[in-house]
Amino acid sequence: MSNDFRALFDLPREVTYLNCAYMGPLPTASVEAGMASYRAKARPWTVKAPDDFFSGPDTLRDEAARLFGGSAEHVALVPAASYGLATAARNLKPAKGSEILVLKDQFPSNVYTWRVLAQRSGATLRTAARSGNQSWTDAVLDAIGPQTSVLALPQVHWADGGSLDLEAIAGAARQQGAALVLDLTQSLGAKPFNVKTIDPDFAVSACYKWLLGPYTMGVMHIAKRHLSGVPLEENWIAREGSQDFARLVDYADGYAPGARRFDMGERSGFQLVPAAVESIRLLNRVGVETVARTLAETTRALADSVRDLGVKDDVPDRADHYLCLGLPDGAPRDLAARLGKHNVHVSQRGDRLRVTPHLYNDAGDITRFADAMKAALS
Repeated sequence: MSNDFRALFDLPREVTYLNCAYMGPLPTASVEAGMASYRAKARPWTVKAPDDFFSGPDTLRDEAARLFGGSAEHVALVPAASYGLATAARNLKPAKGSEILVLKDQFPSNVYTWRVLAQRSGATLRTAARSGNQSWTDAVLDAIGPQTSVLALPQVHWADGGSLDLEAIAGAARQQGAALVLDLTQSLGAKPFNVKTIDPDFAVSACYKWLLGPYTMGVMHIAKRHLSGVPLEENWIAREGSQDFARLVDYADGYAPGARRFDMGERSGFQLVPAAVESIRLLNRVGVETVARTLAETTRALADSVRDLGVKDDVPDRADHYLCLGLPDGAPRDLAARLGKHNVHVSQRGDRLRVTPHLYNDAGDITRFADAMKAALS
């Protein structure tokens, strides 16, 4: 396929969008797929039952499985990362007095869930924090022990871009008999992930960031040992025989096979699923290894372009696709807003500037970013 990735998006040349960790733009093909579904909803007699209720979700399941490096039978469709995390929490039973481990300043949805489970089970929520130049991996490995029952972690910290060595962490968790639950929202599709090697109990990702998909759509991988677990809701389409619309009131006790029992209600998502399919299909066509290598080159060039301004690329074990720049003393607190006036779009997190490109960014964006930073910091 063409390497002119920018042409696949509706990004005006004068706009430099470096904020994928906030929200990834939909590719044009995804927009068109979603709009076609809206047009079909305006003429509902064209929506064919039961086929159209099942074909889209199964295609999305197949595409998502390729990103996880696993099987479609282990993929559930969820509306948000928080839904997937709540599903995980419902199916885990930490012992009273044990510890559920999270990271300092972890994204709220991956903390609140575990606070509630700790209160309900009598477990304790423990927070692992980095000290000095310590990596997140070392902080987690130092915190794991016989008392650890659940590790609820990301692959990449959302605030500073620090990367976690999940293979090492998973090995340490297995030695202690602890469950591993992952929120991959800030990494899946941009950083290689192998569910067979890491073997998490549950791993979930929202689609609207690095998967370049729509809001209110997510994908979740569930390990074989949990496939007979308890779903968050009891919806009709997740039951055996749901393809036979004429017999839906012959209520079934059994669930549909694989991870489908964990699917959200109305999972057919006629306006969301087709868009998500096109977005993830694009990433699979390009290949995650290629995405990761390309973004590593881009973040390196972005960091180099502002180094002379006293801006530091100094996060230990920074993820290649995720740039969180330390700002010089006296940097304006509204730096992101100032850059926005130059049509350069980033996020500011405390004393750091989060700069997160994707395939659509090019040399012109790097130059515009550097020029805007110089103007804003001078």
